Amino acid sequence: MGDTASRTDTAEPETGPTRVSTATPSGIEVPEVITPEMVDRSRPEAPGEYPFTRGIFENGYRGRLWTFRQYSGFGSAEETNERYRFLLERGQTGLSVALDLPTQCGYDPDDPMARAEVGKVGVSLSSLAEMEILFDGIALDRISTSFTINGTAAIIYSMYLATADKQGVDRDKLTGTIQNDILKEYVARGTWIFPVRPSMRLIADTVLYSNDQTPRFNPISIAGAHVRDAGVSAVEEIAYTLANGLAYVDELVRRGGDINRFAKRLSFFFYVHMDFFEEVCKFRAARRIWAKLLRERYGVTDKKALMFRFGVVCGGSSLTAAQPYNNIVRVGVENMAAVLGGAQSIFTCAYDEAFQIPTETSAEIALRTQQMIAHESGIARTVDPLGGSYYVEWLTDRMEEEIMRVMGDIDAMGGAVQAIEDGRIQQLTAQAAHRRKSAQDRGVTTVVGVNAFKNADEDRDFGDVFRLDPTVSRRVLEKLDAVRERRDQSTVKNSLARLEAAAAKDDENLLPYLVDCCHAYATVGEMVATLKNQWGGFVEPIRL
Repeated sequence: MGDTASRTDTAEPETGPTRVSTATPSGIEVPEVITPEMVDRSRPEAPGEYPFTRGIFENGYRGRLWTFRQYSGFGSAEETNERYRFLLERGQTGLSVALDLPTQCGYDPDDPMARAEVGKVGVSLSSLAEMEILFDGIALDRISTSFTINGTAAIIYSMYLATADKQGVDRDKLTGTIQNDILKEYVARGTWIFPVRPSMRLIADTVLYSNDQTPRFNPISIAGAHVRDAGVSAVEEIAYTLANGLAYVDELVRRGGDINRFAKRLSFFFYVHMDFFEEVCKFRAARRIWAKLLRERYGVTDKKALMFRFGVVCGGSSLTAAQPYNNIVRVGVENMAAVLGGAQSIFTCAYDEAFQIPTETSAEIALRTQQMIAHESGIARTVDPLGGSYYVEWLTDRMEEEIMRVMGDIDAMGGAVQAIEDGRIQQLTAQAAHRRKSAQDRGVTTVVGVNAFKNADEDRDFGDVFRLDPTVSRRVLEKLDAVRERRDQSTVKNSLARLEAAAAKDDENLLPYLVDCCHAYATVGEMVATLKNQWGGFVEPIRL
């Protein structure tokens, strides 16, 4: 008894901040009390009505819950197929495909640049043969599939269509999303391949082709998620994303697209971080801004074309390797913010994603988090339950003002495409990342378990350890060799030649040629090399 008392008396106390910050992470100072006089009560309040501040559906989640996804993929197509079946059996309602870096960057697994990364951060998909394995036993007309893919998005989408053709599934029954947002790749992630202008052409080709071939499929998910994880604030995340969205709209209009048609299939994608009310309000503000821009700038009249539809990831850089079980709570908080913000699709990160590919156990906990919030918390019972809160309405207005200010800065740079080609947005993102890291290092921003409330004898039990099969690379290469051996070489050669000839023309949609290449079992690397022959590669601008 005495020993216990002695240890308690001499234990080092936990240290952490004693005051709450008065500003949001975006720098918006919050009054101590917000009164009715501080809120604009003249705005429309009906959910499902322009400008959609309270959501795009009049009955919210009572009509339909959001799509439950887990971002999954590792190693070979066989292993990832097994993980998909595991998650679907446990109640997941949509698939989200993680692809390895060689596939994202347009390299075949046997390329010297690829060998060390095969299957490490996602599944290796080098040809139609691999995608057929990936979706073996999974009916594509009964599941919504999302692909986080950008530089090779048109190729992966074409491969998905070819897989559906092989399954005998009508293309107009396919649902899902390809990310296909190359502009944010130049800014934040770096999996670009081609220069900006040909990449914009390829994206427009995909959107226009998809509108005809897969009318229920989203051919682009304009993503703020990765610039947010790269270091920008919630305000900048929305502003950069909407500016990129306008650049895609301009390109599609230039190509002769009907905005009242193609805008119905434009979707968006974000990360949710930990400042609960700022995250909720950024989505409310984004819906309002997007609807206004499309109606006022482009004359959009179709109500569905004005709707801002988005998916989110709960996790990302907000998760920590220190005290990793805290991440379960973080993801729960972020998941609730996503629901109260009106997301249509939600991925919840597993607690161990800060340091490894999730295990089955951690992935299941992440899925169960969504299920508990959907079916036990009651927050999906009514539409926009935070609507009318003085703070929420005030902060939504402030977020709108700040987002529009940043978008005005981008317009002054010549628009998103010009600003990216000049390296301006890349520079701003790097500066924002430095400010965020500095704030954490100085303790201005509190991260529990990282810079505050740390334990002297930190618990290093991270739970199950995921171990990638060391034979994956060898098995993937063996399958690639087998595909090359059994395919019809003349068919491959002819399909690639037709693709290159079409790429040399400015007015030819490349998607039919890419689908033909996939059916011929041409590889991702072969298709990318063919397009590079015509377009070259992107050279990153450097600004000091």
